[in-house]
Amino acid sequence: MLANPFTKALWETRRSLIGWVLGVSGVGALYAVFWPAMETPEMQEAMASFPQDILDALNYDNLTTASGYLSGSVYGLLVPILVTVFAIGGGTRAVAGDEEAGTLDLLLAHPLSRTRLAMHRVAALLTCLAVITVVLGLVLSAMIVPVGLDGVSVRDLAAMTVHLTLFGATFLALAFAIGAAIGGKGRTLASSSGIAVLAYLAATVIPQVEGLEWVRNLSPYYWYSGEDPLVNGVQTGHALLLAGLTAVLVATGVWRFNRRDVAT
Repeated sequence: MLANPFTKALWETRRSLIGWVLGVSGVGALYAVFWPAMETPEMQEAMASFPQDILDALNYDNLTTASGYLSGSVYGLLVPILVTVFAIGGGTRAVAGDEEAGTLDLLLAHPLSRTRLAMHRVAALLTCLAVITVVLGLVLSAMIVPVGLDGVSVRDLAAMTVHLTLFGATFLALAFAIGAAIGGKGRTLASSSGIAVLAYLAATVIPQVEGLEWVRNLSPYYWYSGEDPLVNGVQTGHALLLAGLTAVLVATGVWRFNRRDVAT
């Protein structure tokens, strides 16, 4: 066993982390390469033929500029979905995974407090999440000139990276808190995934119903990209909401984990 749970968790996830970094960055790079094709009149005409409600739901409402294209194609749908999958999977394994495997009691038999174990596990996952989002930002930054992403700057991508990291941290903390509170890998995955789907619908589909526009303000998806950080920079209020919710969920998970019997 390595010196502490933080380094041990990082070491155990090194291979999967490489895969996630390559996968997420590859998706971002692939979409960025297609930007020149989006500038053609034929593509613009094709996109104009789609119903506006569908474009809004997919975050494809502004594909006529490079920043709008990246916001919609890279940061608007597939990348946040991948980050959510990573976050929920990692947050679930932090406690519920070991508990279901029957190894959590063995870990806790060592001179190691539950608080320390939980916090180190979460810190390692947040570190991995930051590596994934930062590398994506660096890859896209390197493509600004070669691909012709006019109007997009490294500073813009840095702001988007901050929002994406905080967004992923929120769902990571959610899965951790649920797993720490109730245990059971399957239940944790189902509960966290269900909440993530509801959050997405609350930011995209439900507000299209007349009188329910206010629902988007309750969704982490809207806090993540609703004010278009790639164009407008870091949105302090939304960033603080994501960070604050993450902190509350982690604290709640640690508190509950310290006060319940774990499965053996």
